[in-house]
Amino acid sequence: MVGCGRISRSHLKAMADNADRVELAAVCDVVEERARDASEAAGGLPWFAEIGKMLADVKADVALIGTPSGMHPAHAIQCAKAGLHVVCEKPMSITLDGADAMIKACDDAGVKLFVIKQNRLNQTVKLLRRAVDKGRFGRIFFAGVNVFWSRPQSYYDQAKWRGTWELDGGAFMNQASHYIDLLHWLVGEVDSVSAVTATLARRIETEDTGSAVLRFRNGAVGTINVTMLTFPKNIEGSITILGEKGTVKLGGPAVNKIEAWEFAEYDDDDKEVEQADYSLPPGPAAVYGFGHTGYLRNVLDTLEKKDDALTDGRHGRKSLELILAIYKSARDRQTVSLPLKL
Repeated sequence: MVGCGRISRSHLKAMADNADRVELAAVCDVVEERARDASEAAGGLPWFAEIGKMLADVKADVALIGTPSGMHPAHAIQCAKAGLHVVCEKPMSITLDGADAMIKACDDAGVKLFVIKQNRLNQTVKLLRRAVDKGRFGRIFFAGVNVFWSRPQSYYDQAKWRGTWELDGGAFMNQASHYIDLLHWLVGEVDSVSAVTATLARRIETEDTGSAVLRFRNGAVGTINVTMLTFPKNIEGSITILGEKGTVKLGGPAVNKIEAWEFAEYDDDDKEVEQADYSLPPGPAAVYGFGHTGYLRNVLDTLEKKDDALTDGRHGRKSLELILAIYKSARDRQTVSLPLKL
């Protein structure tokens, strides 16, 4: 495990939940205290402050990358060249060049690249995906995402890399990344985007607020509204789909509640709606959901050739490209077509 920050707790739990199939070999973080703490939390494993030394001293099959986003390509490429499969947190990179270099390095080394999109495995989201796959909406007219969360200045001050263009990106790249992935995954390819972003209250390089209007290739219109300035706490992480035969809104602070579910025709899935909701305890689960355990299970199944990867490097690149198109549109004050040209 490379990187022992906030997200590492979710990964440690996922590995504990899959303990019959996976064993954590070592942990690494440039902040020695974090590496030691993760080591102790995992039962006293070898810990390192330098990735090269860990790769030289410890035999393993898979590298789990949870470092700042801008460092993902360098760490993933280093691990791939060492012969390890790579499981990388979102976003896989903050540039398309970085993403493409990761994909090429893993292809060249003959190892697999996974990009973690654990919210696809939330119970509410799985139910919505089934409705889309069954064609229950008919023609989709509109799809929208709202991420109205709160990140105080103290959050950004905890780590110098947060809110920087070099290592993090802003509210779209970091906090809204999973929701943008869900929108693309559920509705399809985007033809064009027009966006506005702003840094209104936080002392950071990147945006704390923004909106984007999308035109999907299937003709649907979409919106993405994001802010980290909600007072006094996260109030909404939602996705809404409106079609000729159906309406669904997944809401709550992090798509954990089904707030609207109406279809012209009955399906047995409708009986599962009330049971799909779940509460969010304090801490990282309130943002990350509970999908890491299932995502790791998919990684293991893929490596054992029992299943296909839920999100590989090329899937991860898709949502990154859309986020970068949003940034380009806001910067240049013009509509941007996809795919982007490198």
